[in-house]
Amino acid sequence: MIFITLGSQKFQFNRLLKKVDNLIEAGVIKEEVFAQIGYSDYIPCNFKYKKFLDHKEFADMIHKANIVITHGGSGSIVGSVKNGKKTIAVPRKAKYKEHVDDHQIQIIEQFSKKNLICACEDCDQLGAALDTVKKTKYESYQSSTEDVIESIIKFIESN
Repeated sequence: MIFITLGSQKFQFNRLLKKVDNLIEAGVIKEEVFAQIGYSDYIPCNFKYKKFLDHKEFADMIHKANIVITHGGSGSIVGSVKNGKKTIAVPRKAKYKEHVDDHQIQIIEQFSKKNLICACEDCDQLGAALDTVKKTKYESYQSSTEDVIESIIKFIESN
């Protein structure tokens, strides 16, 4: 199953949803697809969706998914890779009014450089990204929270 999560900020990501609909229609995506579409106003024709999921529903979808397709929000990416899911991240872009700037491009680049996710620069590359993610082995996510806390403590203690 493919789970699409578009976060909970007040931005649409209609381009991605339309592309998934097109790929299902063309027979490129054969798996079951479910999407949490957030504030998008495009209504999917070829897959099930819900605007927002509660915590349990979201956890159930992550658990069921073989592949997660997400926007470039760090929380969504980390949530997926922490659960060991093959993850495709597509950045929201300011020029399409999907976000206020293009910071998601840099977020996705960083996760991709660490071989944690499959970066998909544009929706038109989603079919190729699905092929790539299915045959690629990704690194396991390792939280750096403790390292960050330790470096802050050292900094405070040295001043």
